Amino acid sequence: MLSFLLLFLLFLSGAAHDASTQKTYIVGVRPPERTGPTGREDLENWYISFFPPSTAASAKSRFIYTYSDVITGFVANLTHDELKHMEKKEDFLVAYEDRLLPLLTTHSPDFLGLQPGNGFWDGSGMGKGVIVGLLDSGIKPGHPSFNDEGMPPPPSKWKGTCEFNNSVGCNNKVIGAKTFLHTTRGAKETEKRRPPPIDVIGHGTHTASTAVGNFVNNANVIGNCNGTAAGMAPFAHLAVYKVCESYGCFQSDILAGMDAAIQDGVDVISLSLGSINPLPLYQDVIAVGAYRALKKGIFVSCAAGNSGPGSVSLSNEAPWVLTVGAGTMDRKIRVTVKLGNGEELQGESAFQPTDYNSTMLPLVYPESSGLANCNPSTLADVKGKIVVCNRIGSRTIMGAVVKDKGGAAMIIANSETDGYTTLAEAHYLPAAHVSFADASKIKPYITNSTSTPTASISFQGTILQTSPAPTVASFSSRGPSVQSPGVLKPDVIGPGVNVLAAWPFQIGPNKKSTSNAAFNVISGTSMSTPHLSGIAALIKSKHPDWCPAMIRSAIMTTSDVVDRDGKPIMDEKLNPATSFSMGAGHVNPSRADEPGLVYDTMGKQYIAYLCGLGYTDKQIEYITQNKTDCSKSGSITGAELNYPSFMIELESNSVVTVNRTVTNVGEEGSKYTAKVDVPKGASVTVSPKTLKFSKVKEKKSYQVTVRWGSNGETSLVEGSLKWVSDKYVVRSPIVIVKKV
Repeated sequence: MLSFLLLFLLFLSGAAHDASTQKTYIVGVRPPERTGPTGREDLENWYISFFPPSTAASAKSRFIYTYSDVITGFVANLTHDELKHMEKKEDFLVAYEDRLLPLLTTHSPDFLGLQPGNGFWDGSGMGKGVIVGLLDSGIKPGHPSFNDEGMPPPPSKWKGTCEFNNSVGCNNKVIGAKTFLHTTRGAKETEKRRPPPIDVIGHGTHTASTAVGNFVNNANVIGNCNGTAAGMAPFAHLAVYKVCESYGCFQSDILAGMDAAIQDGVDVISLSLGSINPLPLYQDVIAVGAYRALKKGIFVSCAAGNSGPGSVSLSNEAPWVLTVGAGTMDRKIRVTVKLGNGEELQGESAFQPTDYNSTMLPLVYPESSGLANCNPSTLADVKGKIVVCNRIGSRTIMGAVVKDKGGAAMIIANSETDGYTTLAEAHYLPAAHVSFADASKIKPYITNSTSTPTASISFQGTILQTSPAPTVASFSSRGPSVQSPGVLKPDVIGPGVNVLAAWPFQIGPNKKSTSNAAFNVISGTSMSTPHLSGIAALIKSKHPDWCPAMIRSAIMTTSDVVDRDGKPIMDEKLNPATSFSMGAGHVNPSRADEPGLVYDTMGKQYIAYLCGLGYTDKQIEYITQNKTDCSKSGSITGAELNYPSFMIELESNSVVTVNRTVTNVGEEGSKYTAKVDVPKGASVTVSPKTLKFSKVKEKKSYQVTVRWGSNGETSLVEGSLKWVSDKYVVRSPIVIVKKV
């Protein structure tokens, strides 16, 4: 955390020094009007024409990036006057300052029903022939998760290159690797000077192996969670684009990575990063880049963000990306805390030393004026004691501070908002992360029960088949969406808590091993996103002719809304999860393989939707790369998109009717019947009530009419629409909100 702050302050001080003369801008323009093909040199000359004549000669040296596929535009250091000159050009579209965005498994394949030799894994070839492009912090070359045993050569469409400095990094698994960190270094670099895409953080290695990691036997984290590690699509190819460092990812670098991924020929783009502050879609580089990817048939999976459990906290809200929240799995790395009064509490930790003597020790809760009660200034007398620390910031760094002050062990206590979501992390000392319910028992015991409070910690190892599972993780960001009103976000949740995957270096207090086979357990929507990226690769491998919207629909309409025990999925407080927290539900890859019907959202609908958001024609053109006239194309609301979910705002005593079109990807001669499940607070009718398909790929349309019921106090109603056949159930969530 300290290094992040220092680096970020240094960056800000440098930016402030140049603020009076130049700032870094992303500039979008119209493409040149030419009949023949346009090469990069032609584009660069076109971009130079936007500079004032007085600086045109030096324009090339001012470019940081010139884009061709992701947008028509460039990144350059510009003065205020230069930018004003560009804005007067007829073919200028939009410009905004570059910004820094944050970086937002042995068991998860089994948890999701993926097993070698049968089911979806067998039918999809485990992702063979599909290329997943991952934009992150790079990877650890030579890690066994990226071995190419059983892998075919790259498909002939692949155009990418490998920038590792030796032969270890790339093979038939990792078929491409590039670095885009020009902006972070303050100047344009040549291909030869770019640093190799080696991961020194861990984030990229972890997400890459979660998506497409090959099989690795005896994977574990400090002896726990032992098993065979594998990603969701273990035989898919991987293309790595390093666009992030420890302090985050610049928008211009992300655009450059997406530009390269589109050129190189990837099928899926995975992005475990995003803005924590809502941006209009035309200023959201991920949304803009993803739209261009969509037009090329590339599926884009994005993290919903880690700003939960508060509402209206989403990242990556564009309706053309899959927005992924995080849920738990049915595995705990259990630690038992026993208080001196005999009360037993259950927690988690990945560090479970075998030589630890589980005896009663003094228990202390450091007092602090703020939430951060475990820092160097508050830990004055903790030697030989078990220290109770509020869950805030980096728990492992907090543990290192406790250990440095002589603490014998640590209990991490959840706040009320954290609920039952606990994290198994690689601590530097014996530790237990406990739920809010259990944490609430500790402080009264310390302050009211005895003058000499004590506790012990004992380690139980890895425990499977725990319940309830899945639940929505406390940190997982929630809707409703700010930038995509009328579209239910997140779309879906996947495993994102205590996910074991590859790591570039050894972890824990003893880091003496020289093995390349390091693994770590971490949590976040960064972890759930590559699960969905890998699952999208499996679907693409099985159904190569499906477009991104069809794949997204298959994932959403087949997702689970009940847990492993058949009960409704719960949130972090063990209350029924809302659609704003889990979207359509928890991904079920075995069912997504054969969804029966899919919703295919077309590009012209997105344009009408953007018009409905009130964006200008130029702002929309920057996103779509097509000239737009909203006065002619018309506008629609998010509820009118052909989306696999329904998010409808409704005034009192009003009626709204929306249309949907489904495509049959099941059998010929199939018949579906509509089944609506909505509380009495609202009324939902479907017309027609049956859909009959005589052939595959046939399309049928229907209408959904929504009105409020007699209960005038109701302001939010959640339900579902299911199209049911003899073989399939195609479910769409319905959320009805009273317009204020």
